[in-house]
Amino acid sequence: MTQLDPAAPLERPTQRSQAKADRRAALLEAAAGLFAERGFNGVSIEDLGAAVGVSGPAVYRHFASKQAVLEALLVGVSERLLAGGESVERTAVDADAALQSLIGFHIDFALGEPDTIRVQDRDLDSLTDSARRQVRRLQRRYVEVWMRELGALHPRLADDELRVRVQGTFGLLNSTPYTARVGTHQVASDAVRPVLERMAWAALTAP
Repeated sequence: MTQLDPAAPLERPTQRSQAKADRRAALLEAAAGLFAERGFNGVSIEDLGAAVGVSGPAVYRHFASKQAVLEALLVGVSERLLAGGESVERTAVDADAALQSLIGFHIDFALGEPDTIRVQDRDLDSLTDSARRQVRRLQRRYVEVWMRELGALHPRLADDELRVRVQGTFGLLNSTPYTARVGTHQVASDAVRPVLERMAWAALTAP
């Protein structure tokens, strides 16, 4: 068997493979917007294709079904949140810094992907049982990252209270797609962010 040289540069993606990856990413972004607007059941494969300028059948080159699109969207975001949370946990100098970084990381997500939050709120039950269980497992692990850092900062808090504080903070931050709008006016993210940072910190560390 040929041994790979660990010092050798990684093979760059071909133009074709990069184009395929870009189209897949575009389909997921379009799906988030369409599912958020109409609900999973209100969107067809043809709608997804049209949103990125391809035919409905062309979507099947990237996803086996509309169900697979939803799974890639919701499992994918749960994987990214967990990976980001674990990265913060590994690199933060102490629990105080870790918690502040976790808040900032989650605010980036909430402000950057409001459609995904809306899809998860409404369409999680449209996943297959196995995909829904996978999302729940990933979410529990993400919560546990926050609990560890909050527990290190406040070691007297019981696990149940740590969990309630973290889940309550997620409820606050994940409400952004709904609360960052006043009537027809969308509040600028640079105005929303500092408010969310203060409120999240207060919720997590309240006496």
